[in-house]
Amino acid sequence: MSRSPFSGLTHAELGEMLSRLRFGVGASDLHGSLTGYLCGGGSADAQSWLAALKLESDPTLEPLYPDLARVYEDCAAALRDPECRFEPLLPGADSALNARADALVEWCRGFLGGLGLAGIGPRRGLSADATEILRDFGTIAATRFEYADAEEDETALAEVIEFVRVGVLLLHTEFSAGARATLH
Repeated sequence: MSRSPFSGLTHAELGEMLSRLRFGVGASDLHGSLTGYLCGGGSADAQSWLAALKLESDPTLEPLYPDLARVYEDCAAALRDPECRFEPLLPGADSALNARADALVEWCRGFLGGLGLAGIGPRRGLSADATEILRDFGTIAATRFEYADAEEDETALAEVIEFVRVGVLLLHTEFSAGARATLH
């Protein structure tokens, strides 16, 4: 979970980079925003995606930009991956449960915001599954997790993360099909 099959950066490394860049956004939020933007058909490339997400860049920190371009490229590749290996970029299993759960909440908030920036909002024509997934993502984004039993909580978090992972892939497929249908 800490390093996707595509990303050369861990959640912690991206968080540290974002802190140095003073973007005012965390790693989970940024990755969720980028994923939502791409999933929703947002038009950007490895050089322009920060502006598309309304993040202002600092020219004095340009040596870090190739790593940020790689985040974009890795996320886009993961969404297109025929083996469905996409993973939300979250803290690793060695991180505290509450930190991982809070990061998932931030990731879902970012994802929904990224969809909005891509122009996806409440609309007709979405499948019942897509509508339910978006509603569930909204619920997760508004959640404050409570913890009682470490083993059960670990299992529950793993199930929610898998739901989010699969949900993203289903939404990406549906939004991509809708974009292709409007082009023809």
